[in-house]
Amino acid sequence: MFNPRPTIRYVPIIPGQACAVVDDFLLDPHNLREWAAAERSRFAIDPDNYYPGPELDLGPAFAGALETFFSLHVRRALGGRRTLHTSARLAMATLPAAQLSPLQRLCHRDAVTMPDNEGVAASVAYLFEAPDMGGTSFYAPTRSAQETAHYLQRAADGSEPVDAAYLSKSTPWFEQVCTVPAKFNRAIFYDGTLFHAAQISRPDLLTADPATGRLTVNGFFRYRKTAS
Repeated sequence: MFNPRPTIRYVPIIPGQACAVVDDFLLDPHNLREWAAAERSRFAIDPDNYYPGPELDLGPAFAGALETFFSLHVRRALGGRRTLHTSARLAMATLPAAQLSPLQRLCHRDAVTMPDNEGVAASVAYLFEAPDMGGTSFYAPTRSAQETAHYLQRAADGSEPVDAAYLSKSTPWFEQVCTVPAKFNRAIFYDGTLFHAAQISRPDLLTADPATGRLTVNGFFRYRKTAS
C-alpha cells in the first residue's frame, strides 16, 4: 500500500520542530482516488470537527497500515516511542470562502493539551493533480498563549471579526512560518500541537468531485513519547 523504501526529507517549522515530507507515498495513488470517486456518496460532513468539507473514514485496515508506515519511518523523528491510536480518513475541502465558519478561517491545532508523556502527530497525503489547490502552512502565535486562547474564543463566538477567507498568510495574531506545497502523492507528517492550516489561496478551484477536487488522506496518531 505504502512505499516500503521512502525518501524522507525534513523541513524546519520552528526551532525543534520539523515536517517530514514523503514523495511517492502510496504505491498506487490513482487506485485510491478512483475508489474515493466510486464511494463519493458515502462522504459526509462531520459535525464534531471543523473540516471545511465532507470526509470518509478509511477503516481499521487502512489505519493499521498507515500506523505501520508511521512507526517504521517517522515516529521516532517526531519524538514518539509507541503508537497508542491511529485513525485515517479521506477528506475533501469544498466550502466556498463565504460559507466558512469563524474557526474554519483560522489556523488550528489537532490537540491543545496532552499528558506529559504523550504526543499527537498528523499526516496529510495529497491526491490531487493541481498544486494550486494548496498544500499546508504552519503558524506561530505572535502573542502569549493566554492572549491567543482568548482571541480564538472570541473568534469562535463571533465577537472577534475574522475575514471570510481561507487563511493563506500571516495575520497580526499568527505568523506563517512554513509552507509545504502540494504535490500529487506527497505526504507530510508533523506534530499535531502546532498551529497549521490548508494553504488554500484558490478556493475557486475546489470541487466536490474526488476525481478532480482537493482530495487528501488525513491521518492522526496518538503516541507515547520517547523518554527524555
